[in-house]
Amino acid sequence: MSTTEVLPAEEAPAISQTAAHPLSRALILLLAVAAGLSVACLYYSQPMLGVMAGDIGASSRAVGLIPTLTQLGYALGILLLAPLGDRHDRRNIMLVKAMLLVLALLLAALSHSLAALLPASLMIGLMATMAQDIVPAAATLSPEAARGKVVGTVMTGLLTGILLSRVVSGLVAEQFGWRTMFFIAAGSIVLISLAIRRFLPHVRPTTTLPYHALLASLWTLWRRHDALRRAAIAQGLLSLGFSAFWSTLALMLADAPFHLGSAVAGAFGLAGAAGALAAPLAGHMADRRGPEVVTRIGAGLAIIAFALLSLATTWPATAQLIALGIGTVLFDLGVQASLIAHQSVIYRIDPAARSRLNAVLFVGMFIGMAAGSVSGSWLLASHGWLGVTGLAAVASLAALGVRCWK
Repeated sequence: MSTTEVLPAEEAPAISQTAAHPLSRALILLLAVAAGLSVACLYYSQPMLGVMAGDIGASSRAVGLIPTLTQLGYALGILLLAPLGDRHDRRNIMLVKAMLLVLALLLAALSHSLAALLPASLMIGLMATMAQDIVPAAATLSPEAARGKVVGTVMTGLLTGILLSRVVSGLVAEQFGWRTMFFIAAGSIVLISLAIRRFLPHVRPTTTLPYHALLASLWTLWRRHDALRRAAIAQGLLSLGFSAFWSTLALMLADAPFHLGSAVAGAFGLAGAAGALAAPLAGHMADRRGPEVVTRIGAGLAIIAFALLSLATTWPATAQLIALGIGTVLFDLGVQASLIAHQSVIYRIDPAARSRLNAVLFVGMFIGMAAGSVSGSWLLASHGWLGVTGLAAVASLAALGVRCWK
């Protein structure tokens, strides 16, 4: 089958792998916003867990399954759905995922029990992988001379969505209730999908490999490249600590001695934003000194941050909150810097397989996040906040060990 046979005859033109003209600023902005809003759906629930637990009558340990299934769904979606971007028109894939994501968000908003929320959370994670179709689409639609700048802009939108999602959801949940946040999220995806349908060109597939062959190639890449394995494992360990922190922060702050609401938990996302906005500097350092150095620095920052948070568990409440702010900046910077450096590492392996290499890296990352969500909730219930920060510190130390192992 030729690649042209898979494209429907609709109003938007098809674009080949090498774009002839630079993308307009408006279209780049659309892709950045779409990436941010779609990936934000993964994180809206985290600052709202305390409110949600009380409303649906779930324990703090049980409600931790909500972000766990969301992250697991995202990992499964990257593994099982992301390779389809090489085989089919990414524009059409985005639209289908957007429609199903809206449905999942509405199901979550209308849920009155944990049993109903859990499958909706899994579906949200699966369909939020439209963000992983947007980034490679931006790279494909860009001329080579401007590709790095375009992809960087779209990744900035994606990262902003991750960070600000917690701030927004915390404020909305406190003022209007957690269900309102899911309704707003559904509305945002509807608007983005309409804009994508109207303005985004079709993107020609790059392969005619059948689905099973696309999936098989992921395992081949994993077995063949030690650099890919180390990157996925190290980033997965860092993500475990990252997710354990964010999945339990709202529950910890809602308890003694703080008794703070979801808005405060979400506001710590602003502290994380300060660290993440500095992460592009890691890209320059990776170019100048090599990505290996940046991965080690990133893991080291995460170790320092979580060690500080562990020590702070015995401090007065005000001092603990200050330590939380400092620690959030440090470990967000460390995790994001490591991710940028790890992407630099894997993209050097095989330029023709970058989408699938990226899929393997992100599968490892989000498996770590899912593990962090469930283990963090269990440790918070059984060993308190010290158990959560201790786990994150050990996981970050293990990540550094992976990066230093020769």
